[in-house]
Amino acid sequence: MPDTALDARIQALEDHAALKKIVDVFSNLADEKKVREQTFLFTEDGVVETWFGDTALPPLNGRKEIEDSWTPFLASFDTVYHMNGQFVAEICGDTATATHYCTVELIGDQDGRKVRNSNGVIYNDSYVRQNGEWLIKKRVARFTWRDVHPFNPA
Repeated sequence: MPDTALDARIQALEDHAALKKIVDVFSNLADEKKVREQTFLFTEDGVVETWFGDTALPPLNGRKEIEDSWTPFLASFDTVYHMNGQFVAEICGDTATATHYCTVELIGDQDGRKVRNSNGVIYNDSYVRQNGEWLIKKRVARFTWRDVHPFNPA
């Protein structure tokens, strides 16, 4: 006779690990500027809302809008670097929510000089399991602080 409590605990651990993997793969792909590949971490109709402090950017709806927005944005930097921190998920069957913290470093040219744009970001994600695979249904990215300063490479 199967141990359903044990099976449920194992499933919860596997689901949590799968969700955390999405977060980490998303960041790795961003750092490599592989935007098209990033979009496949979202549902076809996925939504991204981005906030810089109290200012909201227009939401991005669907993979095409996400790709069309993020491709030129990331291309404008020489280096993109994410460092993921805390990740807390709540899973309920085939849906989940999570909050995770991240620092994002963007290095590029501004007014003829190299600058380092450091950002503290809190992501609030909603996920859905489709065909056995977890995908991001909605991401709210809150850039809570920013520090832009000259960058002097070693």
